[in-house]
Amino acid sequence: MSSFSNPHFMYLFALKNGKKKLAYGESPEDALEILRIRLSEEEMSEILTDQFIKINQRELQQYVNDLG
Repeated sequence: MSSFSNPHFMYLFALKNGKKKLAYGESPEDALEILRIRLSEEEMSEILTDQFIKINQRELQQYVNDLG
């Protein structure tokens, strides 16, 4: 079964430094699990896991300057 049989979304999680981290997954929790695979413990500790917004791919350009 393809991983894309379930809808996936983009999430922007707030970072302690005021920037945002882009993640992708079925849910915010899934997106964080995917980030855990990619990032170090130090990088993960910078993410404010309870502060996120769900965005569409079309909206991504609006947030490019906020990414960190």
